[in-house]
Amino acid sequence: MSELRQDITSGDWVIIATGRAKRPRFLDEQKKPRTASPIENCPFEDLQKSGNWPPIIAYPNEKNWQVVLLPNKYPALSGEESRCAESSLCGIYHREDGRGYHDIVVTRDHVKNFADVSPVMARNIFDVFQERHRIMAKDSCNAYISTFCNWGASVGASIGHPHYQLLTLPIIPPHIVRSLAGSKAYFKKNHRCVRCDVIREERKHKKRVIAENEYAIAFTPYASKSPFEVSIFPKKHFPAFGETPKKVVYGAAALLQLVLRRVRKHVNDPDLNFFIHGAPFERSKYPYHHWHIEIVPRISVFGGFEYSTEIDINVVDPDMAAAMLRGEKVV
Repeated sequence: MSELRQDITSGDWVIIATGRAKRPRFLDEQKKPRTASPIENCPFEDLQKSGNWPPIIAYPNEKNWQVVLLPNKYPALSGEESRCAESSLCGIYHREDGRGYHDIVVTRDHVKNFADVSPVMARNIFDVFQERHRIMAKDSCNAYISTFCNWGASVGASIGHPHYQLLTLPIIPPHIVRSLAGSKAYFKKNHRCVRCDVIREERKHKKRVIAENEYAIAFTPYASKSPFEVSIFPKKHFPAFGETPKKVVYGAAALLQLVLRRVRKHVNDPDLNFFIHGAPFERSKYPYHHWHIEIVPRISVFGGFEYSTEIDINVVDPDMAAAMLRGEKVV
């Protein structure tokens, strides 16, 4: 079993998961087509042959599936459903069992990533995300779920066939803890959601807004950590992704498709990650949280300064990045 280990000084957690080293790698670090792996060798083409059957969730059904949720064959976390992760000390160090769920969402098409699937397929993918969130929220052993996509070898993808991952944790990640603390402090001081105020500010000035629809808005954050970073927020306040009305989720998914196409067109098709930043499962404790999607293209490389200080250097002004993603000519 994997295990979580906590840094004794910073409080940060790492996952020790040696089994992940056995996963197949059909993509290398060179800039090649992301679907370079031959279709006949792809484990997602024949799920039964590759041992990835049966699925946990299948849309519209197992026989004619177009999108499925599968248990990851090389999980970062796994464990028995009958017990929660147990904490223990190893000398002065703190550890927890690597108990959790590591799932993958796979679409039928070998080539089309989220930017290129049909709007119906995009909604189906988010339906699977939401259904898994709701199922995992019922297990009191689970604290948080990370839902993300690695698109390209340089950002963590090992297989070119488009897929998405959900990793359910027994702890709340430190980054999320810090974000929640900041949101709570702002709420206590101003009696308003900080991200609702951010939406009002961005809509007022419009410099960093890329696009919006009835339910969601996409913009480059004022303090973007990396070039062409984009946030997509529901316009109304919802703490938990899994409990958000479908029309709102579909509005955010539509903007995600649009932004991904614009990043590909205007930023030379970089490798990128996108992920859902939701509330922990005990959502009643976090009414001040406002879930959203973050898109982070891999444009720059971390160096010694960034690693030693955790202060990012962004070489592209977010205002300029937004203008470029709107398709405007930037001098």
